[in-house]
Amino acid sequence: MQIGVLKEIKTKENRVSVTPEGVEQMLEHGHEVRVETNAGAGSEFSNKEYESAGAIICSTSKEIYRKCEMIMKVKEPLPVEYPLIQKGQVLFTYFHFAASLELTKAFMDSGAVAIAYETVEQHNGSLPLLTPMSEVAGRLAVQEGAKYLEKTYGGRGVLLSGVPGVDPGVVLIIGGGVVGTNAAGIACGLGAKVYILDTRPDRLRYLSDIMPRNCFPIMSSPATIRRLLKEADLVVGAVLIHGAAAPKLITRDMLKIMKKGSVLVDVAIDQGGCAETAKPTTHDDPIYEVDGVIHYCVANMPGAVSYTSTKALTNVTLPYAIEIADKGFEKAAKENPEILKGINILKGKVTYKAVADVFGLEYHPVETLLSIDE
Repeated sequence: MQIGVLKEIKTKENRVSVTPEGVEQMLEHGHEVRVETNAGAGSEFSNKEYESAGAIICSTSKEIYRKCEMIMKVKEPLPVEYPLIQKGQVLFTYFHFAASLELTKAFMDSGAVAIAYETVEQHNGSLPLLTPMSEVAGRLAVQEGAKYLEKTYGGRGVLLSGVPGVDPGVVLIIGGGVVGTNAAGIACGLGAKVYILDTRPDRLRYLSDIMPRNCFPIMSSPATIRRLLKEADLVVGAVLIHGAAAPKLITRDMLKIMKKGSVLVDVAIDQGGCAETAKPTTHDDPIYEVDGVIHYCVANMPGAVSYTSTKALTNVTLPYAIEIADKGFEKAAKENPEILKGINILKGKVTYKAVADVFGLEYHPVETLLSIDE
């Protein structure tokens, strides 16, 4: 199969979808890999390294879209790319369709196959291709939040760790999944007082067992969120519903009870955000203020630590990419239910129910659209 690796064009997105080592493994399976020039530069991988691994370096994305059967990316295609996508072409990337009707309709119109990293799901409900970036984003959320609490950025001037004789900062984490757990680990390590909220008793028991004594797992409710927002210096939105829009758990009215100069990091912004006042920002312009609360809503947070993120991403996506390339996406989907769940759009139809529901579009079970023989 002809596989294309594109240079990301989202603002300050420095990750790349495949490392040179990954290219080498693809070639070992008999595939040909085309890499857009300087695709790996932001992650410290040179064109020479890709060429040494056996890749063909292409000067433009147009050439890759024209010649490749499967395209690998990190982030969703942007409007300038929509006309380049070909009917029947497989795109394997993070899509987060539930956050954008424009992207969803454009991809339906393209007739291409959308296999979304974020909805590839294992039998136990875990999301193996989302997990490493959630780990990065959770850890980075506290790092960035701590920075924007500094007075020079308009924050309260609070040091999360505190110092002897001065109370530490208070961190509220809404959501006890992968993002929330990693955020809590970093915040606790800094010495902050950490509250982590979830609605699953079993998860709260698990968090209670593994977290240090400065972390307090608590059952989430609107009343609990309101109570703890008054106390928090840093709030991390870490809520995820598989493939669907994030619930709005922090309303505009709630900002009025928060401390002036406190920071809200909405990691759920890829899925629309869990705060009503959240809107996507970029690494070039990461923050804005509403009612005295600093909002950090960068939609591609792991792009800031691109070397780490790219290595972690390739570790998990490569086996699936090779399986799709070896078998073709239809046979791979038939034989691997994890890949099947990753297909969000096929033959112009939405095949992931949560995406269809959020926009009121017709849902088509993906099994009804696969055409290969048993």
